[in-house]
Amino acid sequence: MAQQDWARDHVRRYRETGGADGHIWRGHDGTGNFPCLLLTTTGRKTGEARTTPLIYGRDGLDFVVIASQGGRPDHPSWYFNLAADPAVEMQVEAERFAAAARTAAGEDRDRLWRMMAALYPPYDAYREKAAATREIPVVVLSRA
Repeated sequence: MAQQDWARDHVRRYRETGGADGHIWRGHDGTGNFPCLLLTTTGRKTGEARTTPLIYGRDGLDFVVIASQGGRPDHPSWYFNLAADPAVEMQVEAERFAAAARTAAGEDRDRLWRMMAALYPPYDAYREKAAATREIPVVVLSRA
């Protein structure tokens, strides 16, 4: 199954079950239990809603996601979309709500990166892979 197909299937199952199937993701290799949310951005070119399942962490009341794209040379489309329009919609389990996105910087970014890499260790490998072309963004999502 192609990456876009598994992600589309993940979103469908998550929505159909109110997150009962999809909130906890076992990872590509079947190990670990990682919490996932659904992030809906507005396409910067199309104006259409685009939904992506993402592993998340919590920082107080905020949610934290990483725009890693597996360490590829470019940021993921969803990151470019929220950079153009930080007003997003989220679903965490059965709850859907509006949120505002911002990219963490400096010490805040470093602290949140460590938190997320402890939750999902492959992020550190993705950072090494991407180091020659980009700094992987750490995104903070706050309820609107």
